[in-house]
Amino acid sequence: MGIVKMISQDRGGQIFLGLLLVATIAVPMLNIMLPETHPLHVSTYTVTLLGKYLSFALLAVAVDLAWGYLGILSLGHGAFFALGGYAMGMYLMRQIGERGVYGDPVLPDFMVFLNWDALPWFWYGFDMFWFAVVMVMLVPGLLAFVFGWLAFRSRVTGVYLSIMTQALTYALMLAFFRNEMGFGGNNGLTDFKDILGFNLQADSTRIGLFVATAIFLALGYLACRAIVTSRLGRVVVAIRDAEDRTRFIGYKVEHFKLAVFTFSAVLAGIAGALYVPQVGIINPGEFSPLNSIEMVIWVAVGGRATLYGAAAGALMVNYGKTYFTAALPEVWLFALGALFVLVTIFLPKGVMGLLKRKGAKA
Repeated sequence: MGIVKMISQDRGGQIFLGLLLVATIAVPMLNIMLPETHPLHVSTYTVTLLGKYLSFALLAVAVDLAWGYLGILSLGHGAFFALGGYAMGMYLMRQIGERGVYGDPVLPDFMVFLNWDALPWFWYGFDMFWFAVVMVMLVPGLLAFVFGWLAFRSRVTGVYLSIMTQALTYALMLAFFRNEMGFGGNNGLTDFKDILGFNLQADSTRIGLFVATAIFLALGYLACRAIVTSRLGRVVVAIRDAEDRTRFIGYKVEHFKLAVFTFSAVLAGIAGALYVPQVGIINPGEFSPLNSIEMVIWVAVGGRATLYGAAAGALMVNYGKTYFTAALPEVWLFALGALFVLVTIFLPKGVMGLLKRKGAKA
C-alpha cells in the first residue's frame, strides 16, 4: 500500500514507469516474434543498445539523488559506476577459464601475457556470482562511505567538494591504467564468454540482460522515490536548501549526507555491473572525468530533483551521442558543451520543468 500511495502522488513517475513497462515487454517481443525483414523488427544490436541506455538511466537517477536532492554536485559517480563494472568484469573474466587465448584455467589472458604466476588475492572469490554481486555494491559503497565521512565531517561543500570528487575519479583512472594493478591496464577486461552459464552472444541472453536492466531501473527509481518522500528525504532537502540552519536545529547533517551519498554510490555501482555484460568491455576510460561531467549534463537536461527527468535526460543525450558520434564525430563534444550552456540558461529546470510549465498553462 505504501508503494501504491507513493506512486499515486507522482504523476511523472507513473508515466515513466508505464513507458518503461511497455518497452520491457514490447522490445523483446518485437525482437523474437517478428522476422528481420519486418519494418517493426527490433534487432539484437538495438536491444543491447537500449539496455546500455537503461543502465545509464539508472546511473542518472543515482546522480540526481545526490545532486538534485542532497545538493552535492558529484563528479565522482563515474568512479562508482566503473568500480561496479570492474567487479562484474572480474567475475566474467573468471568464467572464461580454459577458453582464453592462452588456455590457462585460472589466470586471465592479460595476466599470462604479463608473466604473472599466481592470481592476485583481490581476485579470489570472483569465480562465484554471489560474491561478485556483493562486491558490486560493497566496493563503491565503501569508497563513498570513507570519502564522504572524511569530507562531510570536515564540512567541505560546494565547488570544493566537486573538485575533490573529480580528483578521486582521476586518481583512480591513473591507477587502473597501470598494469601492476592487476586489472588489465589500458586494455581493461574484455572477451567475456558467458554469465551464469548463458552465452553472452546469444540473443536470448541479450534480451535477458535488457529486461534485468529495466527491472533494476524501476526498482532503483522506486527506492530513490521512497527516500525523497520520506522523513529522511525532507531532511535531506532541508540540508540542500539551508545546511547550517538544519544543523542548528539539531540534526546530524553529516550522517544524513553520508547515508544518501553512499546509497547513491551503490546504485551507480549496480548500473555499472549491468552495463559491462552488455557492452562486453570495461577499461580505465570509464573513470574519465569527462564521463562524470556527461552524467551531470544528463540530469541537467532532463531536470534536477525529479528522478524520472534524470532518466529521460540520460536516454535523450545518449541517443544524441550515438547519432552524432557516427554522423559527425568531431561535432559531438562541442554540441554537448553547447547543450549544457543552453539548458543552464534557458531551461534551468530541464525538459521536464518545461513540460510541467506548459501543462500548468494548459
